[in-house]
Amino acid sequence: MTDPTAQEPTMEEILASIRRIISEDDAPAETAPAAAAPQPEPEAEPEPETYAESEPAEDVLELTERYEAPAEEAAEEQFAPAQETLGDLDIGAADPFPVDEAAPEPEPEPAPAPRAAPSSDEALVSDATAASAAGAFAGLAAALRPAPAAPTGTTAGSSATIDELVRALLTPMLREMLKDWLDANLQGIVETEVRKEVDRVSRLNGAPR
Repeated sequence: MTDPTAQEPTMEEILASIRRIISEDDAPAETAPAAAAPQPEPEAEPEPETYAESEPAEDVLELTERYEAPAEEAAEEQFAPAQETLGDLDIGAADPFPVDEAAPEPEPEPAPAPRAAPSSDEALVSDATAASAAGAFAGLAAALRPAPAAPTGTTAGSSATIDELVRALLTPMLREMLKDWLDANLQGIVETEVRKEVDRVSRLNGAPR
């Protein structure tokens, strides 16, 4: 005999069979009203866009080595003036600020050549004045010399005798008068003339008194 427990359905199978029966009974009732209503036409699904893959370029240059610019070109690019722009205004090529050049200084006027100072050996009076003074002193010395003795003979003319007498009489008197006048005035005259000459030389040299 077979085991009776092996043929008995389980609780889950019983419930599943009940659900199946109920669903079969409800299915015609639900589909009937749905058949009366017109079913909407299904919308066509948009076809998926297919993107064509770009063909790879046939000629592609592959750089395997790094290019380095020469040192001279790199230096020129480094120190080249950059053209900086601000909007539409190009400020890179702007003119530099004007620099006022200093006016040349006027050349100093040459100093006047110094006037040579008279040497100590230069005479205080000119040659003409010295010659005139020497002639005056020579005449004075001649006038002061004593007159020769008068001749005793009667052979000399009357005019010569009168001249000799007048000279013999006037010479001692004139000599005494001239001596007194020179003693009184010669020193003052010499000092005055010397001072005049010194002032004239000082004015010529531009030296103050």
